[in-house]
Parts: sequence; structure tokens; C-alpha cells
Amino acid sequence: MKVDAEARQRLTALLQTHEETIVRHWTEIAARTLRGRLTQAELSRQVRDIYSALMAMLTAEGDGDVAGMQGGESRATLGELSRAWARQGFTPSETASLVFTVKEVVLGLTETGAEEQTPKDFQLLSLLVDDMGLFTFETYTKTRESVIADQTEQLLELSTPVVKLWEGVVAVPLVGTLDSARAQVVMEKLLQTLVDTGSGFAIVDITGVPAVDTQVAQHILKTVVAARLMGAECIISGIRPQIAQTVVALGIEFGDIVTKANLADALLHAMRASGVEVVRRANRDRTA
Repeated sequence: MKVDAEARQRLTALLQTHEETIVRHWTEIAARTLRGRLTQAELSRQVRDIYSALMAMLTAEGDGDVAGMQGGESRATLGELSRAWARQGFTPSETASLVFTVKEVVLGLTETGAEEQTPKDFQLLSLLVDDMGLFTFETYTKTRESVIADQTEQLLELSTPVVKLWEGVVAVPLVGTLDSARAQVVMEKLLQTLVDTGSGFAIVDITGVPAVDTQVAQHILKTVVAARLMGAECIISGIRPQIAQTVVALGIEFGDIVTKANLADALLHAMRASGVEVVRRANRDRTA
């Protein structure tokens, strides 16, 4: 961005002369937009930070580009503000508007006759502020994407618990759709739990899975194979009639994998296979 030296000097002098007025009006306009979501003191501090970033762009030698070599200080200030607002839940337009508001404030100074500026001065101000606003928006977007990715990962962790049902028996109760990303999390957590507990049986319960298609079946089979490689016998439970019909219609083969209708039957099978004798109390009473 080519900067007119004389316009830079006039604009710099204008902003320095009316610094307090600009910051005060800037804060008042921003406060009306945010409707009390930030304290007056906090908002005023952030406005001064943006003002300082703008002055740094004006006084630095170079082309006045935020992304240029001389824009490091401004990038740091704007980046910190954008990341903070993104994490606090402000919208992209609210974040960018905080930067753009300075145009309205400076224009108001000239309309009142306080200063006389040339069109080149406003052109320079507009180019600088637009550049800063664009950088702010891009940083905000990247931060929000990072926050969403972290939240998604946390939800995956919460939605795929591995629980210990009995000594040597662990279970993975699956709820919802099983896609590739979630299947990978399930596999990693199951294998790690098998190592930590030394369990010999793993139950994959699909009672909460709404539908089983070829892709879901492949994910389940991969999890079972991985657990078997760790030396654990796998049991699939939660095979409802609708799922059984779908599996048959699709021609999906579970091979020699043990399948049960519900988690209770799967646990009973695992306990018996591990040498635990299960006797109903009612039968005991009648025998006695």
C-alpha cells in the first residue's frame, strides 16, 4: 500500500492532537454496540490498544501494511484482542466493528469544524483501518476454528467412555453415529484401557447406535481386530432386530465374533468365559 507522506503527517497530527476526544467517543460508540458486555474501563483499555496499533502503523517507516515488516507491534496488539474476543463469545462483526468505529469518530471531528483534512487523509485512514479490520477478522476466524476443534475433541472424549464392568471385563458403550474420527478415538481409548487394566474381555455395546451400515460395521470390526491384537476377546452387544436385519441385508460378516442382544448377556458371557460361575439366588434358595 503506497502511503502519501504529507497525508501521513497530517493524519498523525490530527490523531495525536485529539487523542482523548477520539478515544472517548470511540469507547462510547462501542459501548452502545456491546450493550454492557464489557466494563467501561476494560473497553476503554482495548480502544486505546487499537489506537496505539493505528498510531504505530502511521509512525512506522514503510508501506503502512499490517502484514509488512513494520507491522509486528500492530499485529501483536490486534491478534491478542481478536483471540480474547473470540474466546469470550463475541461475534466477528462486533470484533471488526470495534476497529472500524474510528472512521466514524475522525469523520465527526472534521464535520464539527475542529480540523480541516484533505480527501487523501481520509483515504489513508480508511486503507489503514480496513487493513487492520481484515487482519482482526482473519485472526478471529482462526481462533474460533481452533476453539471449535478443541471442543469437538473434548466431546469425542466424553462421548466414548471405556468403563470397567468386572475384573478383566471392560465395555465401550457407543451412542450416536460412529464416523472415522470417533472410531479412531474409540479404538485408542479401548486399547489404552486394556493395557492399563490388563483386561482379557472387551464389550463393544452398540445399543445407542441408531443404524449400522457398511461404514459403521467396518469401524466396529477394526476396533475388534485391534483389541484382539492386544490379546482381548471382543463381544458385540446391542444387536437389535432392526440392526440384525440391516446387517443381513447388507451382507456384513462378523465372522467368529461373539454377538449378544444386550449388554447383560455380553457381560454374562464374558464372566463365564473367564471362569466365573454365575448362579441365580432363587435357584440357590430352592436347592437349599
